Amino acid sequence: MEYTLVQIDEPAPHVRRITLNRPEKRNALSGRLRTEIKAAVHESEGLDDVRVTIIRANGPSFCAGYDLSPSPDDNVPLEYGHQGLAGYQRSVVDLWTSMWDLCKPVIAQVHGHCLAGGTELVTGCDLVYVAEDAKIGYPAVRFGTPDMQYHAWLVGMRRGMELMLTGDAMSGVEAADWGFANRAFPADKLEEETLKIASRVAQIPSDILQINKRTIHRAMDYMGMRQSLYAGTEMCALATHTETFKAFLGNIKNSGLTSALTERDKAFGDGRIATHANAQA
Repeated sequence: MEYTLVQIDEPAPHVRRITLNRPEKRNALSGRLRTEIKAAVHESEGLDDVRVTIIRANGPSFCAGYDLSPSPDDNVPLEYGHQGLAGYQRSVVDLWTSMWDLCKPVIAQVHGHCLAGGTELVTGCDLVYVAEDAKIGYPAVRFGTPDMQYHAWLVGMRRGMELMLTGDAMSGVEAADWGFANRAFPADKLEEETLKIASRVAQIPSDILQINKRTIHRAMDYMGMRQSLYAGTEMCALATHTETFKAFLGNIKNSGLTSALTERDKAFGDGRIATHANAQA
């Protein structure tokens, strides 16, 4: 397909790289961007010379989450099949878990903010490398419930519970220490180090990589991870009927998205509140 919101290059032998390119929107996941990500990673499957794919992003943030106010051009219909109760949520989980079912491994290279839907995209990748000063979290739990509830699986019950009940972010260092990411690097070394690891992966013949990737995901399936994520879509759908969720949507309609998000985070002193405070300092 013709890409408008992602860029493609091949920075090393057998390594293909997809760069999210909506920096003016902090790479928020519109329908068009999600469609292009899906097409790009699936395209790698058919390229004989490609053994591993990196997903990174332009601009100050890896991904600010789902685009809650997309432009008409970006709000393209998604090619998802689910309808009815939790249909949207199931479709989201379908998209990101479909990356586990790709033959070839996918690496996430994460810098800046990686929030909400951005963390779901990262969850769909096989390896994750982050900047030490990255901010990774799901602040949307302050008004609703995640589409893709990976928390307990990746960081364990206690830390997962804390993240789900506060909406606080992990630093990149914490994300690596807690198991969300593989390793954290200084921000100015992240691209170099990620490419080094991708190149090491790419030294192994693709047929062996494909089988070895599958062993890990099959093990997680046997332990029930995928079934748990789909069960979580029903909890997410249920949360959309709460008074809190309806009030948040009302705030967006009445005051605008930026104001609604600022109000959401005001009591916590983070998000847009912290950004504004730092700008004034």
